[in-house]
Amino acid sequence: MSHPRHPSFPTPWPQIRSGSWPIRLTALWVVLLLVAGYLESAQAQFSGPATSSTSAYNQNLTPTTDKALLYPGERDIVLSVGDQITIRLFSDAEYSPIVRINNDGTVMLPLIGIIHLQGLTVTQAEQLIAEKLEADGMYRNPQVTLQIAEGPNAVVTVIGEIHQVVPVVGARRLLDVLSAAGGLPPTASHVITIDRPGVSKPIVVDLGTDPMSSSLGNIPVFPGDTIVVSRIGIVYMFGAFGTPGGTIALNSYTPLTLTEATALSGGIKWEGSFSDLRIIRTVGDHRTVAVYDIKKVLDGKAPDPILEPNDIVYLPIVAWKELLSTGGFGTVLGVVDLYLALRYP
Repeated sequence: MSHPRHPSFPTPWPQIRSGSWPIRLTALWVVLLLVAGYLESAQAQFSGPATSSTSAYNQNLTPTTDKALLYPGERDIVLSVGDQITIRLFSDAEYSPIVRINNDGTVMLPLIGIIHLQGLTVTQAEQLIAEKLEADGMYRNPQVTLQIAEGPNAVVTVIGEIHQVVPVVGARRLLDVLSAAGGLPPTASHVITIDRPGVSKPIVVDLGTDPMSSSLGNIPVFPGDTIVVSRIGIVYMFGAFGTPGGTIALNSYTPLTLTEATALSGGIKWEGSFSDLRIIRTVGDHRTVAVYDIKKVLDGKAPDPILEPNDIVYLPIVAWKELLSTGGFGTVLGVVDLYLALRYP
């Protein structure tokens, strides 16, 4: 039985079916274009950080260079509440009271009574006690020595990646205190910050990456100082990398470049948008995004940027590449075959 010709179908269906590959290819391209357009539209709705590139990155702490701050010489400690002090007389070994400064800044001393010491330096306190003892007629020209036995002015506090309280009498060197606190762990930055009472700004010391030159930063520290050992930080890698969603700990001794981070993350995958790699960096209270062509960087045709702590390296995934790499091509062919089967039963 012959099939009647239809204006919309110039040839019978069996003939169309036998030569259906051109139709299948045409339909395939139409479907691919529609899918690509949809995915491109969906990708354009990305509501993350802006992709404007900028070179205004976080600035590192500037090491202190003022020698008066780094090497203050003899430093007279200021007494504060909570300090436990021992007082001795050169001419009378039996006079050696041990007292703690009360919340009101006073202490009770034998032969003197209540005396206010908070806010005085050790030298000033020694002079005041000597004057009181002499004024009451107890001693003639007494030689008073005051020592801090306990309290915030008898220790150096180390916080951050190290948590330790180190006893210090007089002054100790920075490396000695860090060694007594257990040494710097691998995650610790070699840029050390010291908060010192009476100094308005923190003292920043860079111990460097060469142990031979770290002695340059081995400055004296004093009781009451707080040493802050910050974390060196990590870099976050996600997107079209071999091992996405990973983190890389920075090393204190060598910088980490984008090429090295890519290698540690398993390299880049084919479905990545190579010309749209983003390094997201926090600057102050806002984020900046620098855009690089990762292929050019890996091929040595573009500078290899150095990463900083808490950088986020994001290599976007091209949707149509991901569709093909995950077996989506066969799915599309199946959709085309189903369409043709329904269209031409």
